[in-house]
Parts: sequence; C-alpha cells; structure tokens
Amino acid sequence: MRVRVHLLTLALAALLVAAVAGSAAAQTGRVGGTVKDESGQPIKGASITAENPNASPSSFTATTDDKGRFSIIGLRTGRWTFTAQAPGFAPESGNLNVQTIGAPNPPLTFTLKKGASSGPASALGNLAAKDLQAELAAADALYNAQKWDESITAYRAILAKAPALSVINLQIAAAYRNKKEYDNAIAAYNDLLKTDPNNDKAQIGIGMTNLEKGDIGAAEETLQKAATSPTATREVFYNLGEVKFAKGQPEEAAKYYQRASDIDASWGKPLFKLALVALNKSSASGKPEDKEATIKALERVVAADPLSTEAAQAKTVIEQLKK
Repeated sequence: MRVRVHLLTLALAALLVAAVAGSAAAQTGRVGGTVKDESGQPIKGASITAENPNASPSSFTATTDDKGRFSIIGLRTGRWTFTAQAPGFAPESGNLNVQTIGAPNPPLTFTLKKGASSGPASALGNLAAKDLQAELAAADALYNAQKWDESITAYRAILAKAPALSVINLQIAAAYRNKKEYDNAIAAYNDLLKTDPNNDKAQIGIGMTNLEKGDIGAAEETLQKAATSPTATREVFYNLGEVKFAKGQPEEAAKYYQRASDIDASWGKPLFKLALVALNKSSASGKPEDKEATIKALERVVAADPLSTEAAQAKTVIEQLKK
C-alpha cells in the first residue's frame, strides 16, 4: 500500500508542475536583432524565420527595416532556430534558447555573405517586405487568438501572393489540427512537401496528425520512413519515440529518444522521456539500484537543459524519490 501511495503522490506532483509550466508557457517572448552584410551595412528586406516544431505556432517570419533591424514577438519558451535570408546572399542560421520571463533575450546579429540565396526572401513576387511583415503579423495574431478559420484564410491569402512562402503551410496545418480537421491538416503538410520533399517538419506533422486521428500505424509508418533519411533531425527521432510509447513499447521508444538525445545532448525533452522509462522500470521492480538509476537519469535532464519545463518536472520527481 505504501508504494501505491508514493506513486500517487509522485503523479500528483508531476501534474502540479505540468500545470505551472503550462501557465508559464502561455507567456510569450520577444527576440530582435539586425542583419548586415560583410562590410557592416544593414540589409533591408531580409527575411528572418524562427522555427520550433515543439511550439504552437511553430514558426514566425519577420523582415528587416531600412536599418536592418527586425523583431519577432510571440515566441514560446524553448529552443528556436533562426534563419536570415536575403537576395544575393547565402543564408545564415543560429539557435537560441528563448525565455519568456526574467532577463530579456539577447539580440541576434546576422552577417550575410555574398553568394547564392534561397528560400522565401528571394521570391516574394510583388509583395513588398514591409507588407509581408504586416500581413504575417496579422495572420499570426488571428492564430494566437484561436480564430482558426480566419487565420487559415489570412495565411492562404499571403501564400497566393507569394507562392515561394510554402512554409506557411505549416501554420495552416497547425490551425486545422486545432480544429481537429486532420485530413485537411495532412493535405496542407503535403502541399509543403510538393515544393520541399525533405521537409522534416511536414513529415513529423503528418505522423503526429495521424497519431491524433488515432491511426497509430500510419503515424509510425510516416515517421519510420523519415527516420531512414540521412538528414533525419532530432525531432523525427523524438516523435517516433512518442509513437512507440503510445503503442505501449517503452523500450523501443527509449531507443529513439536516445537517438534524438545523441543529436542534441542539451535537449531536455528526450532526456526526460528516457527518465520516465527508467521510472516505470523502477516502479515495476522496486529495486534500489533501479531507483538510483532513475534519479541519475532525472539529474541529467536538469544538468543538460536547466531552464526547460522538463528540468522543473525532473526536480520535483527527484525530490519525491529521495523522500
């Protein structure tokens, strides 16, 4: 009976931390910066994309003003990839752990080198950079207000004017997923794959949408295929682990969580899931050595990604296990 009570306490504590983390996640952060060329001159009309597949919305786009400055508002806490692009320049990318509370996020400075350009900024059609920024901001505002139909209409209007911005299909798909219109979401992801066949975010999106539909087999098939790519990302392996976990295969799930962690050892999400697998094993066996292994796994989450939601949850579980 003591074990049952202890596990119930542990579960309640984890749920409490999750609720607090969810409240914090409702806050949003701001990231700004500049884009310049190699001589230090500002680049006007450069496109900056922020992407985080674990956030919702998962991507934002901004453009620079006359002084090369940009600002992106609405980012959730987490690790974001920022990419700056401009016609006639090679793109440049970087990562930043965005915070929504505490000290302001540090400014980003991109120095683009002359060379071949690619992506949205090189083919905006007749849509001026300033107009693009305003229309994207308006569409994102509708999305954040949970006005799914209006946001889809706004995103599609931008896409009609600038077809090169096919990445907007990610936002369209996310809106459909929030409406639980899963087939429409998959169609939007497939629209992106027509122009970018190796887009891992679209592949992951299809897999997780199938999981939300309850079609675990289709979800597994999609992500398993994406995982065979030589350029498979940490997100592909993590989400494949999620599918395996949903199928009740924790040991198989652990293999993919580990592969995600091998790609990015500072990412707390797969480390925390590995710790949960260890916790399940410890709870089942009751062996002291398994309990110690679980504590060590949780401590790795805190050490690797101390500002993450997973680290906060890990600390609470550690406290419970040490009682």
